[in-house]
Amino acid sequence: MDALNHNLRFSIAIRRWFHVQTRRRETLFDPIRLILVISFVFYPAVMGYAQEKKAVNSLGMEFVLIPAGTFIMGSPIDEVHRGDSEVPHPVTITRPFYMQTTEVTVDQWRAVMGRRFFARKKGTGDMPVVKVSWHDCKKFIRKLKLMTGDLYALPTEAQWEYAARAGSTTAYFWGGQIDCTRAMFANNATKYNACVSANRSSRLDPDGPAPVKRYAPNAWGLFDMHGNVWEWCEDLYARYDVVSVVDPCETESGKDRVRRGGSWFGPGYSCRSANRAFGHPMSRLQNTGFRLVIELPDRQNETFQPQ
Repeated sequence: MDALNHNLRFSIAIRRWFHVQTRRRETLFDPIRLILVISFVFYPAVMGYAQEKKAVNSLGMEFVLIPAGTFIMGSPIDEVHRGDSEVPHPVTITRPFYMQTTEVTVDQWRAVMGRRFFARKKGTGDMPVVKVSWHDCKKFIRKLKLMTGDLYALPTEAQWEYAARAGSTTAYFWGGQIDCTRAMFANNATKYNACVSANRSSRLDPDGPAPVKRYAPNAWGLFDMHGNVWEWCEDLYARYDVVSVVDPCETESGKDRVRRGGSWFGPGYSCRSANRAFGHPMSRLQNTGFRLVIELPDRQNETFQPQ
């Protein structure tokens, strides 16, 4: 049994015990017992994370450990199709974190949000959930935290690009060019249709994403960081400061939220690691979903360069 599943079950059991004891009014009069219980309740499954490079929660959501490190965020001036907002600058991620290996799937969304929130979430269970607003993602995270006790969040924009690159410096984690065998993009029969025929040959329907894990992962074991569906990030959209920054997350300026990764709807160049997009946090778009991160406690801090 992996450490995450063990600790999730243990955390839930402790919570149930604490509830029973509190109703009996025993815990409140036993300071030592109360301190021990609180230390377990509020320090959940992350206790075992440092030793685990991969983790799976009770819903089957898979996560991989992303090391702390420094990278150049943004794109070089000679990268084809680069945007003006992609100003290159050094970024340091000071703490390791877990990132979900795939986008949140239809099955995972339904397991947390139930049928009432599932009405517009079409597709088979292993498809990425779409038509979810940034605020919908936050509701999902709150409910998932209550179910598992873990510290889930949307990735910051810096965490997302750092994880997508997985140590690479090229437009895509595999190099400077993209084709239909590498990622899901240009699957739009009415506009960007460069991959529609190839996808049909691979038994993938046009005008929509692919099931998760259909394409090869990057060096850190993350699937579909390029293409498939855009992914919401925590940050408000704003221009970068052209300085070295540490653990950036824009929360003060701007009104739209960052989306990253490109999608089935658009061209290949929109799937570049550095490419930036945004959306109103209440918008529910057919080409936009999300994936999660789990933050680790400060004691896991150990910074090194990605290999």
